[in-house]
Amino acid sequence: MNDKKSKKEQKTSFCPVAGKCGGCQLQNMTYERQLGFKEAKVVKLLGKYCHVDNIIGMEHPFHYRNKVQAAFGSTRGGKIISGVYQSKSHRIVCIDRCRIEDRKADEIIVTIRSMMPKYRMTAYNEDRGTGFLRHVLVKRGFKSGEIMVVLVTGTVVFPGKNAFIKELLEIHPEITTIVQNINNSDTSMVLGETEKVLYGKGHINDSLCGCVFGISPKSFYQINPIQTEKLYNKAMEFANLTGKETVIDAYCGIGTIGIVAAKEAKQVIGVELNRDAVHDAIANAKLNDTKNIRFYCADAGEFMVDMASNGEKADIVFMDPPRAGSDKAFLSSVVTLSPKKIVYISCNPETQARDLSFLVRNGYKVRKIQPVDMFPHTAHVECIALLTRVK
Repeated sequence: MNDKKSKKEQKTSFCPVAGKCGGCQLQNMTYERQLGFKEAKVVKLLGKYCHVDNIIGMEHPFHYRNKVQAAFGSTRGGKIISGVYQSKSHRIVCIDRCRIEDRKADEIIVTIRSMMPKYRMTAYNEDRGTGFLRHVLVKRGFKSGEIMVVLVTGTVVFPGKNAFIKELLEIHPEITTIVQNINNSDTSMVLGETEKVLYGKGHINDSLCGCVFGISPKSFYQINPIQTEKLYNKAMEFANLTGKETVIDAYCGIGTIGIVAAKEAKQVIGVELNRDAVHDAIANAKLNDTKNIRFYCADAGEFMVDMASNGEKADIVFMDPPRAGSDKAFLSSVVTLSPKKIVYISCNPETQARDLSFLVRNGYKVRKIQPVDMFPHTAHVECIALLTRVK
């Protein structure tokens, strides 16, 4: 690539708040260079275990985030602003449009901000703990097109609520449901415990890999559905299910991987510590009429040790831990259960490398590694590893 072309491509990718936001660390690289950078990172960390397949990128790596979250505040002059927190601070960078966020979600957030003065609606002040609107969260179903708007407020009282909702729906009739989430705690957590459905059913549906999933304000759902389908399809390819297997879906969340796997497995057991997520997972299994899956609210590691103690076996374990990876107790429990295969999906190849080292020392061999670019223009890379038991 010549320098002239490289500079031109860097210029066209420039974001006006790049220096403040900090969200898209690689945006001044061409997308091809980003993919090369991420693949090289995975090779460096995991290449000693086996060959690393070429990274799976996006055909159109923009506006992929189906979940958009905006913090609200005010300038010293009293102007209401919304956007993201500046890197390593709690100062809000005002953003109207973002090249990786869903366009419609951005439009709705800007509309809400512009309506606030008319309804004498104040933005929350973190320092004083006063004000009304703290955050707006918009989730959009990629295939269903359904849109959920969550208004996170500092108080239960919502002045002019009915008129505000009516006008918002007149401007954006595409909105499926509106929820008020009350968060009056001095916390960095976005969502509070209490919710009130203001319009619609309080959740939306979307489909993934031929299955339907309900998405609530608090439920975790992958933010890039196009790449998630590629990720899950590759994970199923690695698992190579025949219909005879007992599968464990550890860290199962709302049941996405387990329900997809249940189409090809004999039975699936999903284990998750978050009670709300388990509730959503059970509802999702019913939504898909999936009868060969069970969900348990438990620590996945302890659950697998109990299975082994009772003489029960699993053929495959799917594990998709948080960025911190798995702790030694969990990995030891996997080894104790001794499945024939482990499909390890990671959002952090550094902690995945550490965990693979433990599993390799305890009777497993890494057979395949597949990086997937789930978050274009950021430094993050997802990675699937297939391990098989060798002793």
